[in-house]
This record gives sequence, C-alpha cells and structure tokens, in this order.
Amino acid sequence: MANYTTADIKTLRQQTGAGMLDVKKALDEADGDHVKATEILRTKGQKGVTKREGRTTSNGLVAAKAENGVGTLVEILCETDFVAKSAPFIALSEQVLQQAIDSSAADADTLLRSTLADGQTVQELIDGANATIGEKIEVKRVARLAPESGNVAAYLHKTSPDLPAQIGVLVAIAGGDDQVARDVAMHVAAFSPTALTRDEIPADTVENERRIAEATAKQEGKPEAALSRIVEGRVNGYFKENVLVEQAFAKDPKKSVGQVLKDAQAEAQAFARFRVGS
Repeated sequence: MANYTTADIKTLRQQTGAGMLDVKKALDEADGDHVKATEILRTKGQKGVTKREGRTTSNGLVAAKAENGVGTLVEILCETDFVAKSAPFIALSEQVLQQAIDSSAADADTLLRSTLADGQTVQELIDGANATIGEKIEVKRVARLAPESGNVAAYLHKTSPDLPAQIGVLVAIAGGDDQVARDVAMHVAAFSPTALTRDEIPADTVENERRIAEATAKQEGKPEAALSRIVEGRVNGYFKENVLVEQAFAKDPKKSVGQVLKDAQAEAQAFARFRVGS
C-alpha cells in the first residue's frame, strides 16, 4: 500500500490543480513521494495535451490591472470550475496578466508569442500548465487601453462568491476623477453596452433594427402616418439599451451615463468588457 494520506492528496491537488483520481494514481505510482508524483502528473499531462485540444473551455477567470494610465484585461479559460478556483490556475493567470502588461500585448496572439524572463513563451507556459493540471487551458482574449491622456479604471466582478472574477472591465475616461471612472466601470459590468457611442454601431445593424421596428409596428396595426415616428422611437430605444453614454446610469437611472460624465466634467474614451465564456 502506498505511503500517503488524505492530507497528501489534498495538498497535491491544491498545488497542481489536478483531479483527485489522477493525483491518487500518481501517488500510488510514486509510492507516496510528493516530488515524483508531481513529475508523473506533468509527464502524463504533457502526453494528453493533444487529446485535450478539442475539449470545451467554458470556465476560467478574468484578470485586470490599471496603472500609470494604462489598463490591461485578460480572459483565461479552463474546463472546470474546480480548476478555475484552484491556486495554480489563479497563480498562472496572475503571471499571464503581468506578462501582458510587460509586453504591452493588445491581443491574445501577441501575448502568447511573447517571451517570459525565463526564456519560454507564454504559449509554452500554458502548455506546461495543461500538462500539470490535466485540463485544456487557453488565453482567450486580451484588451489594452492606453489613452494619450486621462484615467483608466479596472473593475472585476464575481458572479459567484466561491469563484474568481467572471466579469472584467476597463474604462478610459478623460477628466473627472477615480470615483467616476470606477462608477462607470461598474456600470459597464452590470449593463454590458456594446458600443461607446451610437456612431460605433454598424450601419447594417441599425438598418436591421429599423426594419424590425417597422415590421413589428405594422404587425401591431399602427397607423401608417405614425410609422416613421414609431420606428425612430424604437431605434432610439435600441441605442439607449446598447450605447454606453446613452444607457440609464446604474447608480442614478434618472440620468444617462453621458450626463453623469458631463456633470463630472469627464468624457468616456473607450471601454472593454469580458465575461468568461461569452
């Protein structure tokens, strides 16, 4: 019988993020030797990397940091919530976020190709984590806001108390103060705008909304003479739901986000919002 305890299993799981069955098999094979068991998990995990390529990564976390007028946001995915909240995965995410900051990466491909201080690329780091943890892990998205002037706020939101942050936001604002920037970032997390201003909504999207509004109004039997006004009203309603500066502000719905920024002598420049798996 292998020389290890339940506490040994728990410790190795926490340190590697590997599943219980894999940990027990590794400890059995290593006769309870912690170091050897870790090596076994890495070796067997590396052999399984290719097999895991087709697996679904619907869990994970978002990590963000804003400092010196620059904001960085990364989304890192895994297969299970157990791994998502494990210490090794969280430590990996912090390392990847720091590398995104250090390399000024603005997209996932650039980040994955960048080289860490130890000489390995981020992709190689991720492959190693795949091997140790035994799940498919991927850097899904990266965003970087670096306005020429202004303030960048980062906000992370937990959708479940026992999981790491699942929603991450960056907001770049000219003028105002840290509080208004954070308030707008929290609003973006809650209301998920798709554009900063209505000018950023693609013309074909607006035209499609107009067609739907007109067809709906006709189906409802609205008078022909009122169709134009009704359609424009509903298109404006679409903008108020999707455009950040036109949305009703979360902390004061009587005002739009744009009005709140104006009152604070501020102007929104850009934003980024990631939600795990979406």
